[in-house]
Amino acid sequence: MAEPGPGPSRAREEEPGPAGKEEAAPAPKKRRLAGGERYVPPPRKLNTGVSFGAEHFAETSYYFEGGLRKVRPYYFDFRTYCKGRWVGRSLLEVFGTEFRAQPLAYYRAAARAGRLRLNEEPVRDLDIVLKNNDFLRNTVHRHEPPVTAQPIRILAEDEEVVVVDKPSSLPVHPCGRFRHNTVIFILGKEHGLRELHTLHRLDRMTSGVLMFAKSAAVSKRIDEQVRQRQLEKEYVCRVVGEFPEHEVVCEEPILVVSYKVGVCRVDPKGKPCQTLFQRLSYNGSSSVVRCLPCTGRTHQIRVHLQFLGHPIVNDPIYNMEAWGPHRGKGGRIGKTDEELLKDLVEEHRSKQSLEVLGIGEEDLNSSESKDCGNSGDCTKSAEADPINGSSCLAEDKKDLGRNDVAACPLNSDINLETLDKDKELSLCGNQDGQAGEKSWEEKDPLCVECRTSRRDPSPKELVMFLHALRYKGADFEYCSSMPEWAMEDWEE
Repeated sequence: MAEPGPGPSRAREEEPGPAGKEEAAPAPKKRRLAGGERYVPPPRKLNTGVSFGAEHFAETSYYFEGGLRKVRPYYFDFRTYCKGRWVGRSLLEVFGTEFRAQPLAYYRAAARAGRLRLNEEPVRDLDIVLKNNDFLRNTVHRHEPPVTAQPIRILAEDEEVVVVDKPSSLPVHPCGRFRHNTVIFILGKEHGLRELHTLHRLDRMTSGVLMFAKSAAVSKRIDEQVRQRQLEKEYVCRVVGEFPEHEVVCEEPILVVSYKVGVCRVDPKGKPCQTLFQRLSYNGSSSVVRCLPCTGRTHQIRVHLQFLGHPIVNDPIYNMEAWGPHRGKGGRIGKTDEELLKDLVEEHRSKQSLEVLGIGEEDLNSSESKDCGNSGDCTKSAEADPINGSSCLAEDKKDLGRNDVAACPLNSDINLETLDKDKELSLCGNQDGQAGEKSWEEKDPLCVECRTSRRDPSPKELVMFLHALRYKGADFEYCSSMPEWAMEDWEE
């Protein structure tokens, strides 16, 4: 598959996803306890099947402003079972060593507000020692980045599949900070299309043909075509400069530099891949190019075009000054991967455009923050920190809860230790994550986002000139219209 997000992820237990039901809380206590004993019920089995339904879609609502689709902030429960390495440690110790996205004062205030629950009982003492199968729930006030207001257009639908034209800037599945501003949720909430199975993925910033199966059987059949390389994919993009008129084949191997920021480059140690390019038009400053990927590495088309010296005109990663005077042409960068990532982040920070990368300032503030195995373009169901919900963008992380969430201390002018408990509870809303009007009209005293002023991206910033034009299988073919920016007479 071309231009997908990162590869298949491990099953996640902290966030409901399209491959498994939302995690059930432990069963109620069933036996009498000895004095001082704390009973921990065994975990319930996860139900198989598609997870997102009416109760999830009802968590909050959309509104539209300045060409953007926005989500009203809402309360949401992050849930996790006790990890093996947490057993025998206090909750305070686990928070202090593994969940550094917030200071310990935050967790104390959250406990006083009734937002931390252990086995469905409010946590009163953070010194409580964790046991195997303990079930932890943390209610947070959740904000999502805006996406384009462009609607999702349905290209085809029958009893087996639904095919849509995905706008740029929308992730396919919940990931990182995105949940309701995703293709899956918008289709469920606005088109009544539920229990969909993803057949392939597109980067968040890539637009075009996106297919879903309506049953596991159809999904399995088409997956088999993918494995046997029977799926033909055609993309179109607009690149810098005059692309050669003859067909160009690029077979440079691609290596992931950072999953967190979502950056790759050509490197002999990378994975083998191949892309065919053919120029369609040239307007004197930029070229429209047809792209036929034969493999499906992360950012394959974008990285190969950069290597050829013709990056996508408005690529927010591979056409930036951070790559040096040659913009990465021929693999010439002239700096280490660490220097490259630092310069790339600083360039976006100076433009106040970190959100375009799918990351926030809180993901970058800590020198202890590690690369956690996911791109800002991830499209699999994933959450980073099951306790805080902070976006370390960890799709391929093997284990959650380590020190790779960036430190994001709350504003110093807020005294968390003395916050009024009644006020906190009055704003907490429904503990099951259902959103009410109060959750977005009033600011949450524990929420960093409520006290953070962010510049909205312009609709233009949320469009990258890369579009999935056609997908063809053994018994199907779906096409979208050529985007406006790909027309021969188009001008910036």
